[in-house]
Amino acid sequence: MWNKDVIRELSDRLVEAQRPIRILDAIKWDDSIREAFFASGCTEQPPVDEKYYEARPLAFNPTEKRREFLALERDIQSKLGQFNPIGKIMRRMCHEYRSVVNMLESRGTQDFVEISSELYGSSSDVFHEGDPTVSHLGDLLAEMLQAFDRHELGQEEPRTIPCEDSVQILQSRLDQYFHDPERRVRVIVSDGIVADSAAGSDYIKLRKDCFFNDRDLRLLEVHEGWVHVATTFNGMAQQVCTFLSKGPPSSTITQEGLAMFMEVITFSCHRQRIHRVTNRIRAVQLAEQGATFLDVFQFFRDQGFDDSTAYDQTARVFRGSTPTSGPFTKDLSYTKGFVLLYQFIELAVRKGKVKLIPLLFAGKTTLEDIQVLAYLVDEGLVTMPRYLPPQFADMNGLAAWMCFSNFLNHLDVRRNEADWML
Repeated sequence: MWNKDVIRELSDRLVEAQRPIRILDAIKWDDSIREAFFASGCTEQPPVDEKYYEARPLAFNPTEKRREFLALERDIQSKLGQFNPIGKIMRRMCHEYRSVVNMLESRGTQDFVEISSELYGSSSDVFHEGDPTVSHLGDLLAEMLQAFDRHELGQEEPRTIPCEDSVQILQSRLDQYFHDPERRVRVIVSDGIVADSAAGSDYIKLRKDCFFNDRDLRLLEVHEGWVHVATTFNGMAQQVCTFLSKGPPSSTITQEGLAMFMEVITFSCHRQRIHRVTNRIRAVQLAEQGATFLDVFQFFRDQGFDDSTAYDQTARVFRGSTPTSGPFTKDLSYTKGFVLLYQFIELAVRKGKVKLIPLLFAGKTTLEDIQVLAYLVDEGLVTMPRYLPPQFADMNGLAAWMCFSNFLNHLDVRRNEADWML
């Protein structure tokens, strides 16, 4: 029934076709923009327009790349058929990558903003008809954070661990998790990144001039290591469906949601982390409503961030765009993905389909494909993930938590508020 050689050949072509597409590299602003902004005393819009991006050509020819994906999409349908489940996934990925090409070709224009919203969503999106929007979630989280006195949650841990020591600590922890010597994660010092840290397929970079604390390192271990690197390694281990090693924007929402979920259930998440994620939602919303770079920069200042951090956070919102054109909406993936993933896991537990949940780690998966992947496992076309966090390797604790959570969701917290006079 299945021609594994044909599937593998088409899958490898998809992996190769997407290789030069590096979204974040293509839209980032260089140091000259930062320097110009601070040279103006933080009073002038950063000097980024369409010509800025034209001077930084893409690593591929957009017209040729679109044709390549279109030809591959046709070959997939021709060789696998219109209704083949693997073919459907790969054709959708081809279509999505063509949209990514269109988005990157449109850097610095309104089209970039609109395609970004199509791929990653908008702050005005609802989870289901009648549900609150993504921006409402951000407002709710912000309101709850304000209810806490920062000291009631414990002392904020100072960042006293130098970068070089942090590299050694994180490397030691990840070496224990990734026990296969052929799948080793490299933790390295870098002076070429804007953020405190950055992750790739098999590495995590820490910025040379930064200090960290144990909470930071634990979050990097769980979010970047246990999820992002692990799903890459698990995808690379697939012998037939090699496309699972790479993920278009639709998988980004699931993967970032999974990483946030792991932060929460391992208690690695913390107030400052939620504060940042929440403010990114609100910043995207402001930009969608017409706020400029200077407006959003001031918003981050008002939230207590220093000027350097406020710039970094605002640049995340406008990268690929211009200071007055609207946002790049990828940062909505964290909370949007978390809500969708939580609902999926809760439903899987309720329906007695717990065996589906570990497949989230089989590669760069999307929630809509999990049922298909379970079928492909039975057919011998997809292998179960090798690297699974303890909470997913043994589902007893997670299942128990979700069972209670399902019941608690039916209680009216307002009645408890009256009972306990809180």
